[in-house]
Amino acid sequence: MKALSNDKINISNLSKARDTQTLIKLLKEKNNLKEFDVLDAGTAMRFLTAYLAISTTQEVCITGTERMQKRPIKILVEALQKSGASIEYIKEEGFPPLKIESFKEQKTNQISIPGNISSQYISALLMIAPKLKNGLEISIKTPIFSKPYIHMTLGLMKLAGIEHTFNENKISIQAQEYQNSNISVETDWSAASYWFSIIALSDIGKKVILTGLKEKSFQGDSIIKEITKDFGVKYSFDDTQLILEKVSTNIKANLTLDFKKFPDLAQTILPCAAALGINMKMTGLESLKIKETDRVAALTQELAKFSVELKELNDSHWMMDSSNFRFRQGLEIATYEDHRMAMGFAPLAMLHDISILDIEVVNKSYPSFWEDLNRFGFNLTEQ
Repeated sequence: MKALSNDKINISNLSKARDTQTLIKLLKEKNNLKEFDVLDAGTAMRFLTAYLAISTTQEVCITGTERMQKRPIKILVEALQKSGASIEYIKEEGFPPLKIESFKEQKTNQISIPGNISSQYISALLMIAPKLKNGLEISIKTPIFSKPYIHMTLGLMKLAGIEHTFNENKISIQAQEYQNSNISVETDWSAASYWFSIIALSDIGKKVILTGLKEKSFQGDSIIKEITKDFGVKYSFDDTQLILEKVSTNIKANLTLDFKKFPDLAQTILPCAAALGINMKMTGLESLKIKETDRVAALTQELAKFSVELKELNDSHWMMDSSNFRFRQGLEIATYEDHRMAMGFAPLAMLHDISILDIEVVNKSYPSFWEDLNRFGFNLTEQ
């Protein structure tokens, strides 16, 4: 948005996470780059593809890590191509890297896109919509997953002066200019979720104070404060502070959750619930299969090390049986080059020593994670 506004938007409280810093670096150097390497930043890949499709004046390439080149982007590319963008696949059709040439003429302002794959495709299109000559009307095919992220994008655009209409599954944005504005980025509820897990696995009376979080948040993952009530966690807000406390060991034996609106919480909730002996029935995990890794497969593999069974009943329903949960001596958690695998399983160290491989993966979204655990009182040994 800042780049699309020609720097009319002033942003504060930017994250030090690698994904954020990668995007900042690429946008700052955009006029001197012919290849944009997003590394493993999926958000940067989707948003930059749309940005470059309408803004580049020369032929450029956008690429990423080996895993990034296996993450699908065809749905976004086809939507951009339909609107008039010139994009080609350099290697395998449907996947990065991409060759992008300058935008010649808008062919249509009506786009239809599935809502059950990635909200980032939709957000990417929303942000460029005001810069298109005829605006954009996006019809989202139901079901719509991660809907809070769509509302987050539209809410932030509104703070920057962009008007829209959102009726049922159709979003309309007319051609207009981003306005001078100051936007403070919310502290990340996804990162905060690991502290809810830590307190859930703590003894009665254990507390932690988190700063910078908003009670009324755009972020879907803020739902963690309600979910973990069932895990014995009480929360309260005091000015800019969020206070978490373990208040009960009276935990439900069974829980049913639909992760459709907050899929990134799966790796926080499932290991924590398993350690608490909670059996779960779940829907809305489909999008996890195309993340940094196949997160459903990764969770299945790592939970099995604790004798917990995660099983797909059909294409949209899963169950987790935690009745046999137990620790094994010398157990190691693989992270699959995925930051959320490391941070989702780390709270289990509240109960027993564990080893986590490839700890640097947390740099993607929460670089100070291990340092913060150490400050809280975890005994960390790097090997």
